[in-house]
Amino acid sequence: MALAQEDIAFIKNHLGEWLAEQSLGKPPMVYEIELRERMVRVEEELKHQRELMREGFERMDKRFEQVDKRFEQVDKRFEQVDKRFDEMLKRHDQQFFWLFGLIATGVGLVIAALRYL
Repeated sequence: MALAQEDIAFIKNHLGEWLAEQSLGKPPMVYEIELRERMVRVEEELKHQRELMREGFERMDKRFEQVDKRFEQVDKRFEQVDKRFDEMLKRHDQQFFWLFGLIATGVGLVIAALRYL
């Protein structure tokens, strides 16, 4: 059973109405208005989500800056500790040489005293 051109044209003209009737009887114009309202709400929500994402990224940037500052402070503290450690090593080296010199002098005096005896 083939459809005539008139039948196809009739179906095309009334298809929107029949589909509208199946979706709670709303005419196509009301359905289109509702779709537009939904699209506007979705666009507003997407805009709000973008704003929230931007705020989150700004907060993350600020936090990273704080962490960078903290690392700089830790680096400065390590430099101070390194300087103190180097100074302590120099001081201990000097004390070691003085002690070694005194011991060598004492041993030399003892050896000299024993030779004269």
